[in-house]
Amino acid sequence: MSIEELTTFLGWSSVINLIILTLSAIILILFKGKVAPLHAKMFSLKEENVLRAYFEYLGQYKILIIMFNITPYIALKVMY
Repeated sequence: MSIEELTTFLGWSSVINLIILTLSAIILILFKGKVAPLHAKMFSLKEENVLRAYFEYLGQYKILIIMFNITPYIALKVMY
């Protein structure tokens, strides 16, 4: 795999992951009242803990996208 192919891969991977992150955030915001009680019952948690877990999920996913997709993409763009 050449550097150009890797750069293209990381670019598209970043775009796809950012779309997934955005859709997840929008779905959680719009349907929080319906989904949170369901997940609370499924996992025997309090609803406030489920809401906290949603926030942690979105934050950790964003950090992973930055670390493993966007940062290497920018490094390769600067290098090449």
